[in-house]
Amino acid sequence: MATVTLTNVRKVYDQTEAVHDCSLDIADGEFVVLVGPSGCGKSTTLRMVAGLEDMTEGTISIGDRVVNDVHPKDRDIAMVFQNYALYPHMTVYQNMAFALKLRKTPKDQIERRVLEAAKMLGIEGLLKRKPRQLSGGQRQRVAVGRAIVREPKAFLFDEPLSNLDAKLRVTTRAELKSLHHRLKTTTIYVTHDQEEAMTLGDRIVVMAAGIIQQQGTPFQVYRHPANRFVASFIGTPPMNFVEGALVRADGALRFESADASVSLGVDPSHAPDVAGAVGLPTTLGLRPQAMELAKAPTPGRTITGRARVIELLGDQMDVTCEVGAGTLVARVRAEPGLKPGHTVHMAVDPERVHYFSPGEFGDSLLTRDRAAAETTA
Repeated sequence: MATVTLTNVRKVYDQTEAVHDCSLDIADGEFVVLVGPSGCGKSTTLRMVAGLEDMTEGTISIGDRVVNDVHPKDRDIAMVFQNYALYPHMTVYQNMAFALKLRKTPKDQIERRVLEAAKMLGIEGLLKRKPRQLSGGQRQRVAVGRAIVREPKAFLFDEPLSNLDAKLRVTTRAELKSLHHRLKTTTIYVTHDQEEAMTLGDRIVVMAAGIIQQQGTPFQVYRHPANRFVASFIGTPPMNFVEGALVRADGALRFESADASVSLGVDPSHAPDVAGAVGLPTTLGLRPQAMELAKAPTPGRTITGRARVIELLGDQMDVTCEVGAGTLVARVRAEPGLKPGHTVHMAVDPERVHYFSPGEFGDSLLTRDRAAAETTA
């Protein structure tokens, strides 16, 4: 096991900067997930750690050794790819043992490591099969097993679950989490699936446009997003956004939407942070889970709209409502009597309202909330 440190790492392809000034400290035994949309630079960052991509600038260290000029095979890392990269002509046992044979590891050690890893992954009955005789989930386990037997300083996973169906992704995700708890090996995991990132990572690193937008525990990033992009990317369903401005009336702060369809009082705990934005364009952010249905409207505490789409999710439902010229989605307790076209009143939890500067990457105005969360983590 080892720490992994990236310091001011850049990657430029021709005139395109794929990764911009990336600095990241990964602790020994930590499970860190790089997450973001396609093209954000997460896989490029992982490949630079692995040595499969050359850096334009910066330093990468694994343990106490700077590996900028170290060949991939000498970095003592193991990588698991999206397409598994198994040798089709070899059995499962041979695939798992191949790297050890290249290292001229003694035969008895190879057998011990392969059998231990196979038992750990529940594939000991598949060792004589060829990859074509395996399901997608079984192939993924073999790829993970091949990495485990090498006993590397760090595991690198590049979207390893993308080729699995939804049910198998959930199962394999749990297996990977359990495996990490047992092995305690430093792990860097790349995915575009924010749910996968939230459930797997000790810490998640949200990237966009080649830049780290925010890093922290899943709870920190979800509850205290640093900017609008992070707020929109993390969370299901995505956060609702309403354009408007903060106003002061009768000694209290209030958010008013541009079309006057939303008027919400600012929670007193948020007032010190947002007071400086009074009169300026502001984006209100509201997670669907921060609302619940109310029987009647309450001034400054509810949003009224008309139900357009209702999606039942067992004991919960997602209600898409027309509010003014736009729409909002609320995830609420299931109400069998609610139908499209009905008027709905949505009570808002004022402590869970977010405020951002304008723009796709507008900063959160709630800096005190985020600082407190980082201090107590």
